[in-house]
Amino acid sequence: MIVSESSLRAFTQNIFLAMGCSQEHAILAADVLLLADLRGIDSHGVARLTGYVRLWEKQRINATPNIKIVHETPTTATVDGDSGLGLVVAPFAMQIAINKAEKYGSGWISVRNSNHFGIAGYHGLMAVKKDMIGFAMTNASPLVAPTFSNERLLGTNPMCYAFPAGKYPPVIVDMATSAAANGKLEIAQRLGKQVPEGWIQDKQGNYTTDPHALKTGGSLLPLGSDKEHGSHKGFGLSATVDILSAVLSGANYGPWVPPFVAFLDPPNDPVGKGIGHFLGAMRIDGFRPVDEFKSHLDNWIERFKSASTIDPDQKVIIPGEPELEAHTDRLKNGIPLVDVVANDLNELAKKLGIEALN
Repeated sequence: MIVSESSLRAFTQNIFLAMGCSQEHAILAADVLLLADLRGIDSHGVARLTGYVRLWEKQRINATPNIKIVHETPTTATVDGDSGLGLVVAPFAMQIAINKAEKYGSGWISVRNSNHFGIAGYHGLMAVKKDMIGFAMTNASPLVAPTFSNERLLGTNPMCYAFPAGKYPPVIVDMATSAAANGKLEIAQRLGKQVPEGWIQDKQGNYTTDPHALKTGGSLLPLGSDKEHGSHKGFGLSATVDILSAVLSGANYGPWVPPFVAFLDPPNDPVGKGIGHFLGAMRIDGFRPVDEFKSHLDNWIERFKSASTIDPDQKVIIPGEPELEAHTDRLKNGIPLVDVVANDLNELAKKLGIEALN
């Protein structure tokens, strides 16, 4: 099923309105999800809508949160999201970071008591639009085993670094710190496909290609997959995200992070509030003139694009480049939805009494 960007945006806004979100929050939440679908990150787009609704139905998402600063210095703050949609809480926090950066050069915000915040790239790009470098990261449900373990203690814990260029699009490094994002497993499940070896292990710690292995006690693997291929580095990156997002903010961390799926209850011994994010904005002109930086980043991009390659038909891919290509194509030709997702969304529409996708 191919859906136009405008139709899918209106549908998504209506879902959030049906949950009780304000018009402003519904527009913002839909914008975050639509950017994921436009950029080809289907695992974090409207495919997540049913998950948000189920969490709302379980009263784990507050559709009308009172998002507020609970601790602050001139360049830092801690935000309490009041169990709101992370799609709304994180942009609120990033805007504070940008405001502080405009005044003091940089702004750094930790967030607690939030929920899944969509793609990290959305929040990083908010800073790029202001000629700043953007940082965004979040911890997540414990699905990943640290190196040498078969116990799920960390989330996929994505991190994003976003840099504005001059004549070229921004460089957007947006990645999970696990070998694969959980959303990719969900897509494989919907398509009935196996996943590559090195993404996941079974309950005993053996590699498996079964995308359903998490349901039988398996775990995702850190970036690197095993020690010989650098999984301790992926573990270290994931730990950094968890500590900055949650230990710093007062959110739940490690195995105490509440699950995204509504059929699993949060741990009954929480160490904090909700899930956590960490967002930052840094003014480029705090280091050198913006035009100079952009000119040199353009030069950096050109040099890497001209690198010799093993296959002459393959060029070096700049971080964010595939997503930009998808964005251009999908704005013009529509957003593809696999049948399972389209059916789920229309069932959701029926339940909430809104017009179905067509």
